Amino acid sequence: MSEITNTPEPPYFAVIFSSCRTEVDDGYDEMAARMVELASQQPGFLGIESAREGVGITVSYWESLQAISNWKKNAEHREAQRLGHRQWYSSFRVRIARVEREYGMG
Repeated sequence: MSEITNTPEPPYFAVIFSSCRTEVDDGYDEMAARMVELASQQPGFLGIESAREGVGITVSYWESLQAISNWKKNAEHREAQRLGHRQWYSSFRVRIARVEREYGMG
């Protein structure tokens, strides 16, 4: 993920996932790639951006709160959450925000 997501005109929603990893890597990269693939197939998904330098931050964009709720209930996503809680993250926060305005270049 090395491009900035091209999102529609606001409003839309952002799920901001900030995390600190443990030393355990067992299957993490594969699961992370699968979650991006799976999320991109969900109704209402608009895009994703991610970076990690110490604290990891992943922002996914959604057209509605219902789309976010449906994604949270996805069985494979729930398993990834379970593994994250159990072995991959020492701490994390999920924040959900409504995007009211955006601007930029490129």
